[in-house]
This record gives sequence, structure tokens and C-alpha cells, in this order.
Amino acid sequence: QVRLVESGGGLVQPGDSLRLSCAASGFTLDEYAIAWFRQAPGKEREAVSGINNKAGRTYYADSVKGRFTISRDNAENTVYLQMNSLRPEDTAVYYCAAVDLVAAGILPEGEYDYWGQGTQVTVSS
Repeated sequence: QVRLVESGGGLVQPGDSLRLSCAASGFTLDEYAIAWFRQAPGKEREAVSGINNKAGRTYYADSVKGRFTISRDNAENTVYLQMNSLRPEDTAVYYCAAVDLVAAGILPEGEYDYWGQGTQVTVSS
């Protein structure tokens, strides 16, 4: 079975940090392109960050550049999203997604075949 499980969300204050994890089972994660998406209350789902197959080239939305870092641990078959300097507008459910494709950037949502159930991030004072 192919499965993605997100974890690491929680309630933090502005300026704090969180590290989200996306653990994969049923496939080897470094053979897939991985992306993080988020959906805030009343808003459409948006792309946040992505990491390519093999070489691990990374991509970021303008709203998180300089604050978020995506990385992959092949030994643990897990992708991480380190989130620093969090803002209230970062509040959302965060999802990871995977597809067996290579792309120069984050692909449209419809290209991703596998999705996790999401983890809630709330940034509030």
C-alpha cells in the first residue's frame, strides 16, 4: 500500500518554529517528486514547497521563501518542512503529496497521485 502520513503540527505564537514530517510507506520517497500544500480557512489550497527526485532540487512559494526549508531523509523515507518565523497567515492544514515524475518546479495539484491526511498548524498570540 502507498501511504503518506503528516505530523508535527500544533499551536505556536508568531515568530516561533515548527518542523513538519511526511513519512512514506509502500514506495521509495527519493524516486518521487514531493510537494507541501496548505489550505487556510475559507481559502483555496495553495502550493508551499517542493523537492525533486534524486538530486533533491527545492522550490518555494514567494510567501515562504527565506522562512521555510524543505528537506529529505532517504534513510527514514521522510520529507520535512522546517518552518521558521511563523506568522498568523501561515495558519492552515498542511498536506504532503507525491508523484512519480520529474519537474522543474511544483506541479499542479492534479499531477500528484498520493496525498496525506494533513496536519493542523495554528499561529496565534
